[in-house]
Amino acid sequence: MKQIIFLLLVSLSLTSILNAQSPYPVRGLCIAAPSVDLVDDFADFINDDLAPAGLNLLILRIDYQYKYKSHPELVGNNPYSEKDVKKLVKVCRENSIRLIPQINLLGHQSWAETVGKLLEVYPEFDETPNIKLPEKYEWPNDDGLYCKSYCPLHPEVHTVVFDLVDEICDVFESDGFHAGLDEVFYIGHEQCPRCHGKDKAELFAGEVTKIRNHLNENNRELFIWGDRLIDGKTTGIGLWEGSYNNTHRAIDMIPKDVIICDWHYERPDPTAVLFAAKGLSVLTCPWKNTENALAQEKLMRELIEGATREMQPKYKGMLQTVWGSAKNFMDSYRGVSEKEDKSATCFKELAKVWNK
Repeated sequence: MKQIIFLLLVSLSLTSILNAQSPYPVRGLCIAAPSVDLVDDFADFINDDLAPAGLNLLILRIDYQYKYKSHPELVGNNPYSEKDVKKLVKVCRENSIRLIPQINLLGHQSWAETVGKLLEVYPEFDETPNIKLPEKYEWPNDDGLYCKSYCPLHPEVHTVVFDLVDEICDVFESDGFHAGLDEVFYIGHEQCPRCHGKDKAELFAGEVTKIRNHLNENNRELFIWGDRLIDGKTTGIGLWEGSYNNTHRAIDMIPKDVIICDWHYERPDPTAVLFAAKGLSVLTCPWKNTENALAQEKLMRELIEGATREMQPKYKGMLQTVWGSAKNFMDSYRGVSEKEDKSATCFKELAKVWNK
């Protein structure tokens, strides 16, 4: 009995120490999947650099860079095999890092002059079929084109994308999935016979809810970017980090267990309070501005310390984002690149403080 009590006290003491070192539960990184030839190097990077930095969440933007068996027609260039993924699963499990895949759903179905794999193969899913991608993309443009979207009300689109979601989550052995859902400019468009005239907030909330409910069937959590749930006009945050097409009202319509990745890159805007006050869990997401990132990290601590018992668990922590290549990030972080990757510098400085 004394041994049991002693072990319990030791366990509690260790928990207290860990909690003291970790002011918030999540210390994450979101990065594009590196090229296949770098999988082994990336696994070493996770083990030798990311884990010692205190990382416990890794979101890998895999999209169509996997050899999907359910829809081989949607396999992209330089795809991962199951064996490749399992190498990352193994090293993350050994280091207690939660590994979550991302596929962009709804928005970001094109980039610049290139249509994404889904609309390339299934053009009937396009929300704006009459808006053609230009030979040379520029912003702004007469069509208001940033990225294409799929139609959330198309009767066949979810059959396809949910096959991919299930397959990639299974191979990642993941209990969560990131669906993107950021910067959706095309929704409820006049060219779409199904969506035109419908409330854009309801359309967006309906898509979030549909994805969440599907994941929930397998006890998986949904992560999304938070920008479409912020009123860009009223807050002054703008077109990119907030919504100008009224999707922001969806914040009151989506399930409360959706995890919001709240990104702000130009200013340390305190919108984590908005999401937490709405009952949603939130991660604050910096990119390449180290000064802003440290201010955001400080704010996250202050919010947790000053929050009520009800609000405190909603502030989940920090998620560093990387929008360059994984190779550049790794090389810069290791100090073997002549060109600085500012997101690597940002992450390195953030990691110095987020365990204190």
